[in-house]
Amino acid sequence: MASQKIHTPALMSSPPMYGGVRISGCWALGAEDSTSGADSLDGLYPAVGAARPPRKRTTSQCKSEPPLLRTSKRTIYTAGRPPWYNEHGTQSKEAFVIGLGGGSASGKTTVARMIIEALDVPWVVLLSMDSFYKVLTKQQQEQAASNDFNFDHPDAFDFDLIIYTLKKLKQGKSVKIPIYDFTTHSRKKEWKTLYGANVIIFEGIMAFADKELLKLLDIKIFVDTDSDIRLVRRLRRDIRERGRDIEGAIKQYNKFVKPAFDQYIQPTVRLADVVVPRGSGNTVAIDLIVQHVHSQLEERELSVRAALASAHQCHPLPRTLSVLKSTPQVRGMHTIIRNKETSRDEFIFYSKRLMRLLIEHALSFLPFRSCTVQTPQGEDYEGRSYSGKQITGVSILRAGETMEPALRAVCKDVRIGTILIQTNSNTGEPELHYLRLPKDISEDHVILMDCTVSTGAAAMMAVRVLLDHDVPEDKIFLLSLLMAEMGVHSVAYAFPQVKIITTAVDKKVNNLFRIIPGIGNFGDRYFGTDAPPDWSDNTLDS
Repeated sequence: MASQKIHTPALMSSPPMYGGVRISGCWALGAEDSTSGADSLDGLYPAVGAARPPRKRTTSQCKSEPPLLRTSKRTIYTAGRPPWYNEHGTQSKEAFVIGLGGGSASGKTTVARMIIEALDVPWVVLLSMDSFYKVLTKQQQEQAASNDFNFDHPDAFDFDLIIYTLKKLKQGKSVKIPIYDFTTHSRKKEWKTLYGANVIIFEGIMAFADKELLKLLDIKIFVDTDSDIRLVRRLRRDIRERGRDIEGAIKQYNKFVKPAFDQYIQPTVRLADVVVPRGSGNTVAIDLIVQHVHSQLEERELSVRAALASAHQCHPLPRTLSVLKSTPQVRGMHTIIRNKETSRDEFIFYSKRLMRLLIEHALSFLPFRSCTVQTPQGEDYEGRSYSGKQITGVSILRAGETMEPALRAVCKDVRIGTILIQTNSNTGEPELHYLRLPKDISEDHVILMDCTVSTGAAAMMAVRVLLDHDVPEDKIFLLSLLMAEMGVHSVAYAFPQVKIITTAVDKKVNNLFRIIPGIGNFGDRYFGTDAPPDWSDNTLDS
């Protein structure tokens, strides 16, 4: 193929802005889906040869609209989670933990939910002590069935598991939470997964009863409610929600609940930083708590992308980088997809070819062991077989999802996860909006896919998410069709054991953090969407 000079597409985007702004927006944290992944996108694409005007580009958050999800009863803020780590890839400050103690049915959960709504910050976790009752023996089960087991004693709780779980959440890790069935007095077989806490609200009757647990709480709040009100609430809850009869509920209250409050719970009020009389009715106290937490969170704000732009950029390319050999065929395909005059159907066709070559190249870095098989002719063949447990692909939406079909084509029964990371138009920082990862991903080799990597900000966030889910760093492979040297250095410096694999590396990034000469906005060209000239590109160019 003859050498030729082409012009790559220009990216239209307003400059990103930096600076300390108060964290805003609130998103209720959900557990990761255990499904293996979404279906192929191929069936969703318009016919490549069809003549139609380009579609308007859509993202989950428009610059002119606040990030809100309105329901009939409430308004939920859907802002993403800003970086919780620095340019070195390590967590700079731990999550802020609010401890809520108080008697049974004092309104701790209601106060917690009021704090969550008033805080208006991204990614808040509510962790209840009720999930951590110990597994009962057969004899204890019989006692519980006759209301003769004391669930209001410190020994009823698994403090070792509570402390372990809270430490991991505080460190930004993914955790599994047991689900307790109050009707059968037992743990269910299922567990729920929590991840992504900027703020953790831990509530329970014995929240202040353990010295090691107290050390993990950044602020301790005691909810003080009149005993008569607590009794009425508890009777209503036990009868309506937990299937108890009124005589059994009163027996348990007089025999266990009230004595435990007097002996173990009421004395812990002296350990509290704040006492909230009247519980959820004391809005003045809740407002003061929220103000204090906000001041703590402001000290935790980070600006990662700006730091990446000036760090590690004058070093040779790292040894963990592998670039697909630039054969005339590979160079020719790059010529086609970089050319701004290339039609969409040709762009898709040659991008898919490159993706397939890239993934085939990446698979050669997986661990293999020697094995012997017998051929149909009855002869032995000394071969190689994959020595890991299994391979999981994780795509960074939306462009990374286009690489999934190529991965499925060469990896039988591969599991797929997705991560949505977008740019905050006010701060220019990446934000985590959504993730769905397969179960037990920590035992897999993970192929992380994004089509372009410029500063490395989104790629770093995605790697951090995998590490928080206990995926070993040396089992992560970052794959991209095109990378900038800045992005390579950023990822390699923060995560020196991650294997970085691409088909080409461009030297420059412009002042809008776009790769030069680059490829344009891969997602827009692949999906046939156009961004208006004044639109800030919310879908992050990694």
